[in-house]
Amino acid sequence: MMKSRTLNHYERAFENFLIVNSLHYVMVDEHKRTAFSHSSIKSFDFLLYPPNQEIVIAEVKGRSFKGTSFANLSGFDCWVTMDDVNGLSYWGEVFGSEYTVVFIFAYRIKNVDVDFDGRDVFDFDGDRYIFFALKLSDYKTHMKLRSPKWRTVTLPADKFRSCAIQLQDLVI
Repeated sequence: MMKSRTLNHYERAFENFLIVNSLHYVMVDEHKRTAFSHSSIKSFDFLLYPPNQEIVIAEVKGRSFKGTSFANLSGFDCWVTMDDVNGLSYWGEVFGSEYTVVFIFAYRIKNVDVDFDGRDVFDFDGDRYIFFALKLSDYKTHMKLRSPKWRTVTLPADKFRSCAIQLQDLVI
């Protein structure tokens, strides 16, 4: 575990989840990269080392969940930029096929009374979070343009439902 960059609350919650669950990881400090310092390639956030599984290259994206039920897995915003997609694609090629490349969506639960539909929720610093992983390959297969101006893409709700993996199922 290496702590050197300033984390937003989503990344702090995610890192705390890793610590609480005794998962080995390395946090990438994009400000101290030297090998690609003149490159515009977007860095990823974490390398995760789950026991007896492939190493995971993870990019954490923080979002809010304002719904009242997880039953249909709807209301989960999962947009990313094309720079995010291209950067993770690049790192997946560099590291090779023995690594799993994912977006981790860290959702902070905004409502007090939510039906979690049996899913694990993580309490951190007075807030509740749920973490979903979406494999980059699935994301790229199903992504749709969200905003040409901002170069963002997203997944349709039905594709999110079919591709989202609760983080615990991926790394524990």
